[in-house]
Order: sequence, then C-alpha cells, then structure tokens
Amino acid sequence: MPPATPHGAASKQHRENHKLEKRLCREVGRAIVDFNMIEEGDRVMVCVSGGKDSYGLLDILLKLQARAPINFEIIAVNLDQKQPGFPDHILPEYLAKLGVKHHIETQDTYSIVKKVIPEGKTMCSLCSRLRRGILYRVAKELGATKIALGHHRDDMLQTLLLNMFFGGKLKGMPAKLVSDNGEFMVIRPLAYVTEKDLIRWAEVKQFPIIPCTLCGSQENLQRKQVGNMLRDWDKRFPGRLENMLTALQNVVPSHLMDRKLFPFESIEVTGEASEDGDRAFDEEPLPDPVPPMPDEETGNEVPARAVIPIARH
Repeated sequence: MPPATPHGAASKQHRENHKLEKRLCREVGRAIVDFNMIEEGDRVMVCVSGGKDSYGLLDILLKLQARAPINFEIIAVNLDQKQPGFPDHILPEYLAKLGVKHHIETQDTYSIVKKVIPEGKTMCSLCSRLRRGILYRVAKELGATKIALGHHRDDMLQTLLLNMFFGGKLKGMPAKLVSDNGEFMVIRPLAYVTEKDLIRWAEVKQFPIIPCTLCGSQENLQRKQVGNMLRDWDKRFPGRLENMLTALQNVVPSHLMDRKLFPFESIEVTGEASEDGDRAFDEEPLPDPVPPMPDEETGNEVPARAVIPIARH
C-alpha cells in the first residue's frame, strides 16, 4: 500500500475531527434530553474557567443552541480569583471574539484561601465553596435560570469512588440538581462525555487554556490518584467506565444497605417467587462482554459501548 499523501492525511484528520464533533454534540444532546436540562426560554449561565472542559462545554452548547427546536439564551461567566500571574485578558478577548454574551466577575478569593489554608494543605474545598457562593450571586444578578458546569463523565466516576473510599457514602455527582441555596438548577451537560474526547477537542479547537496556578502544583490530591486509576482501567478494560456510568442510572435500593431508602425492617416473606429476590447462594451473573463494533465510517473495529440491561424497580 502506498504511503499516505499529505493531502490524504489531512483529509483523514478532518474526518476524524468531524466524527468527534458529532459524538460530542450527540452525547451532550442526549444528556440534555434524558435529564430535561434546558427548556424553552431558559437563560443558561455557562461557567467558564479557562480549562478544556468548560471551553468544550461552551463550544458544544453554542452549536446545539443554533440547531435546537427551542429558544434559550447562553451567557458565559468567568470568575477572576486574582491569582498572581493570571492572564486576565485571555478569556474576555476569546469570548468577545466568539460574539457570546459574557460577564467577568473579579473577586480576590486567592488571598482568602492562601490566608486560611496552611501551606501544603489542599485548597480545593475552600476555593470551591467561595467560588460557588459568588457564582450563585452572579447568577441571580444576571437572571439565570440554569447554571451549567463543565464536569464530565470521568469527574462523576471519580466523585463516586472518592465518596466510597474516603467519605463512607455511595454518592456521586448528579447530572442535574438544585443548588445549595435552593434558588437555581445546576446542570452538567457533559455527563456522558469522556475526558479523552474533551482533550482531543481542545487540541482541535486550540482553546486558549489557562492553567490553575492556585492548586495546580498539588499533584498528590486524592482526586488525581483516583483519576489515574480510572484512566488505567479504561486502557486495560475497555467498557468498564461505561458500565460504571450505567450503574449510576440503574440503582437497586433493595440490594444495598441503606435503611432510609428501603424498609428492611418491615419486609416479610411472601411465599411467591420474585425476579427481584436475593439468590443468596448464587454468584451474581454479569453481562457478556460486548464484541467490537465496526466504525460507521472507516469499517475498523472499535470497542462497543458496554450496556447493562436496565431493570425497573
């Protein structure tokens, strides 16, 4: 086979980029529909930090807004936390070039965090609380009906494992929830999107990434360790992370141990067989591995999205 020509290689890369864009739009659109995230007349405040995830979120929402069957407004918001050396011109220039409505909120949370948190300790918790409170206030001032955050599938799975390992809770990061103060609906349209797709899309779009210098040097954070574990699983066991995400949507309270979710103290023997009953002496059957599926455009085999049949309870 003759070597690929520069034109041929460029054409192949263009097709790959187009497939990636379609996949991102499809997955974000699916999450919006599944969780009823955006409705007619909404004013969606998209929180843009300068990282790949929030850039990707804004980019895909703008694409979907242009073709959506409903009318909704997008306003991008960035919180300038006055970190030393923060290039505060990059985001305003980028957003202005896009022509998207935007607001830059300037609050010196950096000094507060550095003053309160001892040197070497994790800053993320306090930084997150301060940022959240400010963004709620800004959302109210702007008349936003939804607050969109850039957390993706891998963030959600990391949160699930962190809560299990270190918090003693079976708790994740939901795709949609009411804000802490009860005034806003918080949505995560990237709930079905993988981090590796967002990394690739940031490279394709050449987003002007701004690193977080406040906590970027804290390499031993538990979240980073769990993230590395998930990335390793994704390489060695294709489909495992997809199954984990499916599991978050397929909860069986009767087969856990939370007495607040299921009335264990009042259950009684019925004398009748039930598919939902416990097969106490049986191994729990696992789904068969999903065979690779041919790519719709190239014909090459790629790992299929693993699916666990969803039982209704």
